[in-house]
Amino acid sequence: MKQISLFPGKENSNRDSIIKIFIADPYAMIREGIKRILENSPHIVIVGEAENDHEALTKLRTTDCDMVLLDVSISSGNGFNVLRELKKIRPELPVLVWSIYPEIHHAVRAIGSGADGFLTKEKATSELLEAIQKISSGKRYISLSLAEKLTFDFGSAIKNPIHELLSDREFQVMCMIASGKTTADIAEKLSLSIHTVSTYRSRLLEKMKMQSDAEIIYYAIKEGIVD
Repeated sequence: MKQISLFPGKENSNRDSIIKIFIADPYAMIREGIKRILENSPHIVIVGEAENDHEALTKLRTTDCDMVLLDVSISSGNGFNVLRELKKIRPELPVLVWSIYPEIHHAVRAIGSGADGFLTKEKATSELLEAIQKISSGKRYISLSLAEKLTFDFGSAIKNPIHELLSDREFQVMCMIASGKTTADIAEKLSLSIHTVSTYRSRLLEKMKMQSDAEIIYYAIKEGIVD
């Protein structure tokens, strides 16, 4: 298989050009998939991995790496808090967040929480190397389609969607409700009490001026937040 170089014309350069990647993703199959995507680039090496937030933050205190590929769902709590905590520990370390969720609703939150780029997992095969290259050169990365959408929205002065009123935790609960999870399911996943989840649900319903889970599900599908 043909090797892909991130540094055209520098195939014989020294190890200073190597990009050391740390993968933080809750799914072993996904981590292996990343390795397969990157294995043919002579200038990328995987130097560590983690399957949960505690393991990631512990290892990243001492692991010599140049970039983190982070799925914020690695956390049992508010995923973006993992990103913020990582940036406190190592503010200079670039982080590429990727997610199964649509980029238009999650990329802005990721960038606002300190990420250097955002990529949906469905685009990983075609765009991961490009994203790594751009971030490693000191720039940020979002897809062309997202950049065009954000530019269009800004230029057209489109009113912000109502879910932007939600806190990160409320937004997370909304997404889980929209995905069909019960209050008990959400409580278990987020390591919260059922009462606490119910409180977040009540707050988000009030902010979004809704009355039921059915309205949340309809809104999330209409806005493309969930499929």
